[in-house]
Amino acid sequence: MATSAKKAEQLFVWEGTDAAGKRARGEIRADSELAAKAQLRSKGIRVKTLRAVKMRRGRIDAKEIALFTRQLATMMKAGVPLLQAFDIAIRGTTNPALARLLNEIRTDIGQGNPLAPSFAKHPLYFDRLFIALVAAGEQAGILDNLLERMATYQEKMIAIKSKIKSALFYPAAVVVVAFLVIAVMMIFVIPQFKEIFSSFGADLPAPTLLVIAMSEFFVAWWWAIFGTIIAAVVAFVYTHRRSKAFRDRVDRLLLRLPVVGIILQKAAIARWARTLATMFAAGVPLNEALISVADAAGNAVYRDATDAIRTQVTQGVALTVAMLDTNIFPAMVPQMVAIGEESGQLDTMLTKIAEYYEREVDDAVASLSQLLEPIILVFLGTVVGGIVVAMYLPIFKLGQAVS
Repeated sequence: MATSAKKAEQLFVWEGTDAAGKRARGEIRADSELAAKAQLRSKGIRVKTLRAVKMRRGRIDAKEIALFTRQLATMMKAGVPLLQAFDIAIRGTTNPALARLLNEIRTDIGQGNPLAPSFAKHPLYFDRLFIALVAAGEQAGILDNLLERMATYQEKMIAIKSKIKSALFYPAAVVVVAFLVIAVMMIFVIPQFKEIFSSFGADLPAPTLLVIAMSEFFVAWWWAIFGTIIAAVVAFVYTHRRSKAFRDRVDRLLLRLPVVGIILQKAAIARWARTLATMFAAGVPLNEALISVADAAGNAVYRDATDAIRTQVTQGVALTVAMLDTNIFPAMVPQMVAIGEESGQLDTMLTKIAEYYEREVDDAVASLSQLLEPIILVFLGTVVGGIVVAMYLPIFKLGQAVS
């Protein structure tokens, strides 16, 4: 199973009959059509049609799923019947796509299907971790508690992803704006100065000649410059979506970046620890829990390391020893995991690890913002100020000559 997790999965839409002979349909993710049919057969589904479709998120984002999970947990704790809770959630949402999704799940439940398989038919919105917790909650009779834990987990993951995006977006946005400002100056402003300087009849300073040469290059080749940049961005996005090997290389490269790499590492450890804590607290066996942990790690380095840990755990190696062998966790993490294993409070210790690294991410993002602001100001001041000074040098010299 660890091997299949590494393969690019496809989304299949199927129709058929269930074990009771009732007509059923849904979605399933698998590595291939044969694997999808095998999964459905193992669930007692007789497949009539099966076709691959493009995996799209649609118009339902993770925040809406987290909000629904929190609402469902709250209503179940208040004793609201499951079907009625779905009706309330459907009426309460303003997103038609989410309403359709919840209505399909409610229909399945109303036909007597368990909750976990009903969610599992929609793998784009409910991952393995969600399904495993719902299944464990149904079996143990503590579905409300585990849904509440799942909602907390989703909210924490959304928060940490948002912080990572904000840490990366700010410098990227400033660089883009700076480039556009410089391009406008080179294409429209500098040529005006060039016309003025041509009437001086004197030699121009070297900085001015350099800026004018750069401006002439921009004016002559602006279409090639912008076209190359746009093509590079499109090629990167396309390759990143299509190629798993390319995504893995990008993940490894990001971890090596100064400052940003440290933030991404701490975020990956926080996700890793919180996912494992959530699964372990729900009573999911460690071997199975590590499959979801690998999916939720958010980075190829930690995904591959988790697969290696799972292989060793399956062979009887202690979790702490397997973690140490990967050599990617700070010393504190395996030590706290060892304490958790010895005391029988592994989920508690993992939660503390997650909380610690989530705070570390908060502090690192705040520090990054404070560090980048003066650096960006100095960069912009140097570049833009240098261009302005270079273009005014001839005017200053002319003024001195006149005086």
